[in-house]
Amino acid sequence: MDADSIVDDFRRYFSHTLGRDESADTSHQMYASLVLSLRDRLVERWRNTRLAYQEANCKHTYYLSLEFLMGRALGNAMLNLDVDAATADALRTMGVELEALVEQEHDAGLGNGGLGRLAACFLDSCATLQLPVTGYGIRYEYGMFRQKIDNGNQLEVPDHWLRDGNPWEIERPEYATRIKFGGHTEFITDQSGKMQVRWVDTRDVMAMPHDVPVPGYQNGTVNTLRLWRAAATEEFDLSEFNAGSYTEAVAAKNAAEHITMVLYPNDSSENGKELRLRQQYFLASASLQDILREWVKLHGNDFSQFAEKNCFQLNDTHPTCSVPELMRLLMDEHGLSWSKAWTITSRTMAYTNHTLLPEALEKWNVNMFRRLLPRLMEIVCEINAHFLSEIALRYPGDTDRQRRMSIIEEGDQQYVRMAYLAVVACHSVNGVAALHSELLQQHLLHDFYEVWPKKFNNKTNGVTPRRWMAWSNPTMSKLINQTIGEGWITDLSQLQKLKPYADDAAFRAEWHQVKQANKQRLADLVLQDCDVDFDTHAIFDVQVKRIHEYKRQLLNVLHVIHLYDRIKRGDTADLTPRCVLIGGKAAPGYMMAKRIIKLVNAVARVVNGDPATAGLLRLAFLPDYRVSAMEIICPGTDLSEQVSTAGKEASGTGNMKFMMNGALTIGTLDGANIEIREEAGAENFFLFGLTAEEVDANRASYNPGAIIEGDEDFKRVMGLLTSGNFNLFEPGIFDPIIHSIYSSNDPWMTAADFRSYIDAQRRVDQAYRNRDEWTRMSIINTATSGKFSSDRTIMDYNREVWKLPQVAPKQP
Repeated sequence: MDADSIVDDFRRYFSHTLGRDESADTSHQMYASLVLSLRDRLVERWRNTRLAYQEANCKHTYYLSLEFLMGRALGNAMLNLDVDAATADALRTMGVELEALVEQEHDAGLGNGGLGRLAACFLDSCATLQLPVTGYGIRYEYGMFRQKIDNGNQLEVPDHWLRDGNPWEIERPEYATRIKFGGHTEFITDQSGKMQVRWVDTRDVMAMPHDVPVPGYQNGTVNTLRLWRAAATEEFDLSEFNAGSYTEAVAAKNAAEHITMVLYPNDSSENGKELRLRQQYFLASASLQDILREWVKLHGNDFSQFAEKNCFQLNDTHPTCSVPELMRLLMDEHGLSWSKAWTITSRTMAYTNHTLLPEALEKWNVNMFRRLLPRLMEIVCEINAHFLSEIALRYPGDTDRQRRMSIIEEGDQQYVRMAYLAVVACHSVNGVAALHSELLQQHLLHDFYEVWPKKFNNKTNGVTPRRWMAWSNPTMSKLINQTIGEGWITDLSQLQKLKPYADDAAFRAEWHQVKQANKQRLADLVLQDCDVDFDTHAIFDVQVKRIHEYKRQLLNVLHVIHLYDRIKRGDTADLTPRCVLIGGKAAPGYMMAKRIIKLVNAVARVVNGDPATAGLLRLAFLPDYRVSAMEIICPGTDLSEQVSTAGKEASGTGNMKFMMNGALTIGTLDGANIEIREEAGAENFFLFGLTAEEVDANRASYNPGAIIEGDEDFKRVMGLLTSGNFNLFEPGIFDPIIHSIYSSNDPWMTAADFRSYIDAQRRVDQAYRNRDEWTRMSIINTATSGKFSSDRTIMDYNREVWKLPQVAPKQP
């Protein structure tokens, strides 16, 4: 683990394995040489960890997720192996800058947003807590997309993150698995008179596993993330090829590989929906077959202890195909009866719900489901029949309840309601923040909560302090280490020890210096990516997240227009200089979200180009928001914008990252904001807006036109928008946005919260002008962020759902 050994390995990989010398342009090869050198050290610990789990014969949890937004792995590996200093020394002796090699790594394109980043944080915590947990996901050839901005519009460019290979992964072809699609089922009676089902005439695809190491923090444990790549069962049809039909010869190969080609295909078309269902079943089937193969290798066909030794955590609704697939495998492949298979399935499956938006709760057309997965459709119908019989017994004659709760939604078109299937089959159903879990129980899944109240629980999300503080904010981490020691890195509650230092003038001065240095890093990024100058003495006001109407980037833009209007009217006496940064991607088919991106850029062009705003206001849209950008953004942020319509955001995790790094939050009582405010104290949080209950109560009488007319500031903002001030040469382009604000049916109720938001922002201005007081509030936010460690979340899962032992790795 010393610098000299790392130098030896680096040189050997560079010259012998990669065959390079100093004469070539070798930046990426140097990066790959370093990765391979570190991977060797991980592999040794990886093997010891696996041996320890096998010898302990312990229970294991499998975390199934369609997304794992891992970000860059190099810094995380060095930190968790405790070789960051040795690695930097080793590279220095060879005249190589570590920072330059870090920049060579592409962000792993395996996720879209908070869901995938949460999964990555959870894997980090599981390894750090030495819990036997394996992640299962898909190895997408292309990530979601790289976002470019052209004339203010989002352009989607393929994110070929694997174009240079991925030196962290190890391909495991010996564990390739066959996945079935299409065909039909046959019912036959065997010699003993037992009915058997065969799924035949299928069009099969191979699932090829690639393993990625997940190291715990300086504890010798390395867990596994297994990612599946789709491949054809045969490379191509030789007879077609010999007959000259070259296109047809490789058609099967191409069709197979499409499954893992791109993260989340645009599902606005029927083809997109079908491909997405294929991805979900591909993940579920490959993972479950993999797990059952290992079980049979050790236990034969004895499944009597299977439920005691295994747990499957479904990360949102996407992996719900796992329910009927496990039933299929246990019954059709291993000969278990329905009742035994259902007992195992319902005892091993656990479901995390991540959304309150009904449109995000996946439903699949029954005809498409039956055509792609005929055997699974039969099993889903059988599960539904058993379930509805149970409901009929409990609520005799209540056919309306049966219709509401049925896994199959009736109508002109029938749909499989996947969230309902997950709730029916799983022994644990959790939301991801206190409010979210309460709303699930009282509204979205209330019928099911009445039947099974003990199934439902809450697991407030968290993020890993290793990546989001120790690695991404080294200067602040160093100051904290010097002040209270390093124990907080694995026990974030220890940050409470910082609280008394908030009243220490010398400590506040050091904290402020650290923040200013971090703001300069962020200003450099904004200048490089947006060509906009940010003054580090201004408030850095940041909203970075997926672009969606419920997250209300629009409300943020309306505030910027309001500030611009004040500047133009000369109302600047109590205006605090502010730099506003907005970033995030819109789904390719989400036209309103794309229009909001266009508006942000249009307002930025006018504001930044007006000499009157110099030194007072700047607005930038950061293109291609990603994990590695967030590692610079959250340490440099003063004000974290968490402004979703109350009752719409399940939890949020960006809010936690900002809080840990000393940003203050302006937000509604939504998602985890409620708990953040409870921890930090109301006086250290800028609250505004309607509550979830008030949103519901005001919906029937909502009249945004009257709200706008009754508010002079709002009227002027809408006047600038409707006059075309920000789109002089593209008339009418923002009409859909204007209409949505004026609509009494606006589900996000943007107008209702405008005045409260503006008033809260004035309180922000006032607080920021007192530098000492703002710094004190910043320290308090960091000091009270301990609850939002993913270590705490995983300990909650383990105590209440998984019940795994902690297992230290075998020492060689």
